[in-house]
Amino acid sequence: MKENRSPHILNTSANLLGFCFIVLTSVKISNLKESSFIDEGAALAIVIFMSSCLFSFLAMRNDTAQSVKLERLADVLFLAGLIVLFITTMLIALNIVN
Repeated sequence: MKENRSPHILNTSANLLGFCFIVLTSVKISNLKESSFIDEGAALAIVIFMSSCLFSFLAMRNDTAQSVKLERLADVLFLAGLIVLFITTMLIALNIVN
């Protein structure tokens, strides 16, 4: 029996997508001189989380064997987005990137 994780992936990816939009918008509004890495990390995370949302949604709408592949792809993209956010946060928190 298939374990249906797509709704959980969609919900969490959408929440983190909103968080990334807030980070990107606040960096742009504050006109930070050294915000290039934050911008790039947030933009990459936005693309990854949006892709994860899309594939998890398609997995929920599809009842064929392809839905398992779509869910797996959404799961991998979600993990990649988490890793991008973690690396960006650690580089900034440890003052490796100003």
